[in-house]
Amino acid sequence: MSNTQANKMTNYRWIICAMLFFATTVNYMDRQVLSLTWKDFIAPEFHWTDTHYGNITAIFSIVYAIANLFAGRFVDWMGTKKGYMWSIFIWSLGACLHAVCGWATEHTVGIHDVNEMISATGAVASTIAITSVYYFIAARIVLGVGEAGNFPAAIKVTAEYFPKKDRAFSTSIFNAGSTVGALVAPISIPPLARYFQSIGIGNGWEMAFIVIGALGFVWMGLWMFIYKRPAENSHVNAAELAYIQQDKEEEEKEAPAAPEVEEKKLTFLQCFRYRQTWAVAFGKFMTDGVWWFFLFWTPAYISDVYHLPSDSGTAQMLIFVLYAITILSIYGGKLPTIIINRTGKNPYAARMQAMLIFALFPLLALFAQPLGQFSYWYPIIIIGIAGAAHQSWSANIYSVVGDMFPNSAIATIIGIGGMAGGIGSFIINKCSGVLFDYAGNTGMQFMGFEGKEAGYFIIFCICAVAYLIGWCIMKLLVPRYKRIIVE
Repeated sequence: MSNTQANKMTNYRWIICAMLFFATTVNYMDRQVLSLTWKDFIAPEFHWTDTHYGNITAIFSIVYAIANLFAGRFVDWMGTKKGYMWSIFIWSLGACLHAVCGWATEHTVGIHDVNEMISATGAVASTIAITSVYYFIAARIVLGVGEAGNFPAAIKVTAEYFPKKDRAFSTSIFNAGSTVGALVAPISIPPLARYFQSIGIGNGWEMAFIVIGALGFVWMGLWMFIYKRPAENSHVNAAELAYIQQDKEEEEKEAPAAPEVEEKKLTFLQCFRYRQTWAVAFGKFMTDGVWWFFLFWTPAYISDVYHLPSDSGTAQMLIFVLYAITILSIYGGKLPTIIINRTGKNPYAARMQAMLIFALFPLLALFAQPLGQFSYWYPIIIIGIAGAAHQSWSANIYSVVGDMFPNSAIATIIGIGGMAGGIGSFIINKCSGVLFDYAGNTGMQFMGFEGKEAGYFIIFCICAVAYLIGWCIMKLLVPRYKRIIVE
């Protein structure tokens, strides 16, 4: 082998990035099964209203928020490999547990089959609805606890395998898994549920949860053999390791006389002393709920406003196009690198400039409902653009953590940010369910819209301005780049 070939840099870090992408895709598919089956498969069986569904998604969000607070710390303590495996095991188990909620409801209420459940009325129907909601909440809690570990673990892996200048781009790639998961879900989950329903296996939706949930166990088997830390990985040669560790080498050049000491770790409470932590938390709180609203409620929006069931070809095409547009977010992770190369700004300044640009696109959501009167394609395209902006924003806010915090605290800070985002999601999902039922039952009017359309327009307006508010708060808290030094 020639010296040139021997010194050629390997690219194993991108295989690791592909694994993060796969995990995030599975994560979002598991999350989407309920939103794509509840309106047409689950609600008729259990007599759910929008409030019931809103309560389930809201509680999932708050559990996810609380779990994020501890998931990051758990990953930092357990280590990347084991922490990630535990996380995906728990959420895959939670996804599969949804499938037994119907059976558990039947036995609790004393009903013998699906047809009897569907035909129930009055107090019996109310009992079925409440009982089933509790069982779905239980399954959703397990799912939320497990899913909370995905992003803290993935960001920690990214910090291990990529230098700072590449982190936003690599994060945008694996974060695109959320888009791809949401993209694949509408063209696979409703047909899957309808197929199993047609061959008489339950009411169809049960097997959709099991099949999608099983993908996580496949990922675990691959991760067990693929992942090792860069310095311990035989697939990473010296040239790639040097590239990965270039930031550390530059820091050593700047302070060559500094004695080598073990990196001190931030305690959990110490993290809250820094404005940087609060900046990340507020940025996530203001914006994560927007993405989750689009994720959980868009299928219902299409059904409520345009009367298209989730398994219809038109509805599937609408959802597919929406999330196809959000794939553009991959380029959002590249924008800070372009700004750095052209202006010489530090990574934080470049990311904040990019995030301001991304914060402007969701303003288009103000026009989603008005333009929807002409064609359902207009709101779908606008939501897709807003979703792409969110994913670009999200990739950069994750990378801000790696810019400012030591590696030992990254997963913890991501967990705190995830908690804040989950609280934001809880608020918007809980309020949306109540608002949509109220608007539909009372014929509420707002800005020329009536009923549920008025409710959706109100939420779209909130989503439109959330990013600019979040950016302003972050900029006020951390106006300039300042890295955390643990003394």
